Amino acid sequence: MAATEPRPFEPAGTPALRGESIGEGPPIVLLHGITATRRYVVHGSKLLPRRGYEVITYDARGHGESGAAPDNEGYGYPWLVADLERVIEERVGEGRFLLGGHSMGAHTAVAYALEHPERLAGLVVIGPVYAGVVTDEALPYWDGLADALERDGVEGFVAFIDAQGPDPRWRETILRITRERIARHRDPRALATALREVPRSRPFDSLAELEFLDVPTLVVASHDLADPGHPYSVAEAYAERIPGARLVSEAEGDSPLAWQGGKLSREIADFASLISFP
Repeated sequence: MAATEPRPFEPAGTPALRGESIGEGPPIVLLHGITATRRYVVHGSKLLPRRGYEVITYDARGHGESGAAPDNEGYGYPWLVADLERVIEERVGEGRFLLGGHSMGAHTAVAYALEHPERLAGLVVIGPVYAGVVTDEALPYWDGLADALERDGVEGFVAFIDAQGPDPRWRETILRITRERIARHRDPRALATALREVPRSRPFDSLAELEFLDVPTLVVASHDLADPGHPYSVAEAYAERIPGARLVSEAEGDSPLAWQGGKLSREIADFASLISFP
C-alpha cells in the first residue's frame, strides 16, 4: 500500500471509533470540530504525508462512522479526551507527537495538553470557541440545530444554518459544505445528542490555565466576517495566554484559513519543522 493511501484503524474499547492514518514519519494527530468528520480538518489535503509525517485522524463519538456513546456515557469533553487517549495508545504508542484540532477538536486537544504536556512535541489550536465560560446565550442555537436535524434531517439542518443569515459572500459555500458534511454521519440521532451536550461541557476551567501550558503552540484564527462562529478574539486570547504561542490567520476578507486544507497544512508543516519529535 502506498504511503499516501489511508490505513483504517479502530482502537479497542467503546464506542467504536473509526479512523485512518496516512503517511510515514513523526505522528500528527488531528481532531475535527462538532458536526464535522475526520475529513474536515485539512479537507483531504495530503501535503503533510508528502512532507514526511504520519497523519492520524478519526471520527469523534457520535460523528461520521464512529459509534454513539454507550448508555452510561455522554459526549462531553472528559469522554472526548478519553477517546483521544485510546487512539494515542493504539496509533502513537510511547513517543511524542504533534496534536491539533479545530473548534471542538481544539478544545479537546488543549484539555489533553493540560493533562499530558510531556507527551506533546507541539500543539495546533484551530478556531477555538470556548473562552472559559459556558454561556446560556449560545445554547438555544445548538439546541435549535439538534431539533432541526432530528425533525427534518440534513435539509432541516442546512435550513437552520441558512436562517441565521450567513454573510452573502460566503452563503453558498457555507451551505454546500454543511450539506456535504452532515450527510456523512451514520447516526443523526447521536449527532443531535452531541450537539446538545458538547456546548454544555467545559474542556478546562478557565483561560488562566493556558498560562501554565509549556508546549510549543500554533494558534490558527479566522476573521469574523466569514466565520463569526469561531471569533478571532478568542483565538487571539489563546495565543496571548499560551507562552510563546504563534498566531496565524488569513488576510482579512479572504476565505478562512481553517477552510483551506492546503494552506492550513502548509502552516502545520512549517510549524512541525521547527519543533522536536523524539
